[in-house]
Amino acid sequence: MDTKANNITTSSITVPKIPASIIATGKILQYLAPPLAVLYAIKLFRTPIRFKTPARENMMADSAQKKLVMIPELNKEVMVYSYGYSKRKILLIHGWSGRGTQLFKIADKLLENGFMTISFDAPAHGKSSGKTTMMNEFVKTALFLEKEFGPFDIAIGHSLGGMTVLNSVKLGLNVKKAIVIGSGDVITDIIKEFVAKIQLKLKLVNKIKQHFYRKFGEDIDNYSAYIAAKSVKIPTLVLHDTEDKDVPVSCAHHIRQNLEQGEILITNGLGHSRILKDSKVIGRIIEFINRK
Repeated sequence: MDTKANNITTSSITVPKIPASIIATGKILQYLAPPLAVLYAIKLFRTPIRFKTPARENMMADSAQKKLVMIPELNKEVMVYSYGYSKRKILLIHGWSGRGTQLFKIADKLLENGFMTISFDAPAHGKSSGKTTMMNEFVKTALFLEKEFGPFDIAIGHSLGGMTVLNSVKLGLNVKKAIVIGSGDVITDIIKEFVAKIQLKLKLVNKIKQHFYRKFGEDIDNYSAYIAAKSVKIPTLVLHDTEDKDVPVSCAHHIRQNLEQGEILITNGLGHSRILKDSKVIGRIIEFINRK
């Protein structure tokens, strides 16, 4: 298998281009009222962009059984997509600013191989409620849906969804195998990249982390993928592309190094999203799932 590496050492999730007005507001707050600049940055960090469902996902969106499910611990409703019918179920988890139908190509091939997929619009995404969210809400949603729609044989996640899969397994998601695609890694590095993207001073990073510590009672870095990977004992396939401009390929290697039963496939020229639709990648996923 191809395990080609590069020299990038930071980790990240997709950070869309920030409008000039938002950057200007942050800079003004940073100059006049630094504590407000911290709260402003945190709000931006927690607010995903809701993109319109592209036409290519309509088949899955229209064909799947859809149900709004309340997640009691979050007091938020999420849209759940049940695609196909089988006792062999696979949980699909999209990334930041994604949708429950984003892994449609993978879902279609899974249906052909006798599986049913359960996916969802994460809180504050797609047709789910809320305006802000964090990865811990992705994880709590996944664990709740296991009780309502499981058991699941496999969990597959893309980008932040990959980090969610690893953290969910760490916290008790009972699956036989896991697959992470284009997953980010170290939370502090993600925050650093975000702060740089909105052109604020890097000293805000520690203040943002302190805010989350006060809110959640733990270091947010505990959700880093490589840390979760240390607790994942099941066979896990890590997929990443060398030309992923949103998440460095070094993240995949670091995650793999911390897995007990990890495999890695590094592709070339597919980027962060096209990897989800590549026939060879999907073929490798099916082979990994079906392997005894």
